[in-house]
Amino acid sequence: MEGLPPEALKEVAAYFQALAEPARLQLLNLLRGGERTVGELAQLCGFTAANASRHLAFLTRQGLVEREGRGTSVYYRIADPSVYALCDLVCGSIARQFEQAASQRKVFTRARRTAGAARRKP
Repeated sequence: MEGLPPEALKEVAAYFQALAEPARLQLLNLLRGGERTVGELAQLCGFTAANASRHLAFLTRQGLVEREGRGTSVYYRIADPSVYALCDLVCGSIARQFEQAASQRKVFTRARRTAGAARRKP
């Protein structure tokens, strides 16, 4: 990001804003397997078609997905596959943080049990 003008930083922020909504991440994850219609995506996510369409329109405006009309159906597919590399990087980092926090809780819990047992011994 170093050296980017403010206009470019606004575009970067808009890109991340598109990824800041769990529903949109869910749609992107489903599109990882290939193109799908709005109806298919809505059903798989448990959304209404209108809600799925709204999120897909946002993702389309940000250049993350593309839409193609075929007959009476509209198909969506990933336009920028690099979004998965970014998401995998972030998800991996978050998973490591959760694992670290869980390990710290286990150590703390184990230490509390050990201390409690030591106090109970005559």
